[in-house]
Amino acid sequence: MNERHRVQSLETTPQGMTPQWKTGVRVLAIAESFSREDKQSIVAGVVMRGDFRIDGFGICRPTVGGMDSTNSLISLFQRLERPDIRAWLLGGCVISWFNIIDIVELHEATGVPVVCVTYNPSEGIEKYLKEYFPIDWKQRLQIMERGGTRMEVTLGTGHRIYLTVSGLSKTRAKQLVDQFTLDGRVPEPIRVARIEAAGLHRDLRQIDGK
Repeated sequence: MNERHRVQSLETTPQGMTPQWKTGVRVLAIAESFSREDKQSIVAGVVMRGDFRIDGFGICRPTVGGMDSTNSLISLFQRLERPDIRAWLLGGCVISWFNIIDIVELHEATGVPVVCVTYNPSEGIEKYLKEYFPIDWKQRLQIMERGGTRMEVTLGTGHRIYLTVSGLSKTRAKQLVDQFTLDGRVPEPIRVARIEAAGLHRDLRQIDGK
């Protein structure tokens, strides 16, 4: 693994206290847009600094209903060539019609911690995987379970969200999400990535005549 990604991303704090993220920390936020009839989704990646300045942008095109989302994100990260990115912020890890992101592999392949943010309680997706993917549902479920249990947290804005993390503690993950959430419950970089993905999806469909 490239050692350039192993740079400390936290402020120095007194011994025994939880370290804080730097005010200039950069994250790579991910959100998507697609329709069921699409062959590929539009996944937007936005690099944003802790002062909410947008500092980079890219896209990738995972297969709708496929199993290539993790590799697509790794390729996006490599194309960006941004060793200053300190964390992924995913707007969900079940994207592109159950094309599930392996957050453990994403962390290990890029050397960058992963924070997956979701917003609603869930009874799980096993029954949907069995229904729609009878051949490989177990493999998809294993990818999902590998990421660990979701943790419910209350943000500084008062809103509740759920976090799944790889490569850092849930305390530090909550600190990071709090830092990037201006109001409500959607972190600003994920909100911007959603807008980018939706706009690209709309315009590319019209340009392609679909």
